[in-house]
Amino acid sequence: MTLAGPRRGSSPWGLPLAAAIALGWSLSLIVLLRLDLAALPWPLLVGAVLLRTLLHTGLFIVGHDAMHGVLVPGRRHWNDRLGATALALYAALPYGSCRRNHQLHHRCTATAADPDYHPDAHAGFWAWYRRFMGGYLRAGQMARLLTGWAGLAAAAWTLGPTGPLNVLCFCVLPLLLSSLQLFGFGTYLPHRQQRQPLAAPDPASLDLPVWLSLLACFHFSYHLEHHQNPSLAWFELPAQRRRRRLLASAVAPA
Repeated sequence: MTLAGPRRGSSPWGLPLAAAIALGWSLSLIVLLRLDLAALPWPLLVGAVLLRTLLHTGLFIVGHDAMHGVLVPGRRHWNDRLGATALALYAALPYGSCRRNHQLHHRCTATAADPDYHPDAHAGFWAWYRRFMGGYLRAGQMARLLTGWAGLAAAAWTLGPTGPLNVLCFCVLPLLLSSLQLFGFGTYLPHRQQRQPLAAPDPASLDLPVWLSLLACFHFSYHLEHHQNPSLAWFELPAQRRRRRLLASAVAPA
């Protein structure tokens, strides 16, 4: 399956929602880097880390929608520019190579040519995660990421006594957790049944309520719907899932 272009009638909400995610990510970073961690109760610290993780994952989702041309429908140039910005903020990822990998993932799903797939049915979560991350991490990307973190740590040092630790808690840790979130709900759980001896032909969707699917990974857990309709934005997947279930129940034998 190829990456589909934007369809007629694409939702106009992609760009405003992307702006809200980016704004939330930016404001939370500015506020949290100034906090004195020593004075922050641990429940609030955990909540702040989880919020940053969710917003960080949102940046990747923005970049992902740009790869499919649905962030700014009909505007390839702006899709690519905004997608590149989102992935750069996410983890200094190069947009071009990420887009090529994602094209392969859709065209060659669950085959040896799929960079997100692990063909060994005996490989567990962590072995697959290492292979998955190895397809995206490069020396130049890591150098840019570490340089960015070092610059933030130096700036945060002037804002408060725990500045560098704030960068660790609100930048480094959320990125690590976000990578696990994206891999777990967007790759491992939806595609793992395709490695079995009687392999399913399509990825699976997780049976999660809409609110939990949003928190889990911006509806990447509705993965079958995404693969069948890659021109749908992330926030359109719940409605597509409802339509697919209604159609399935209508044609099911009595």
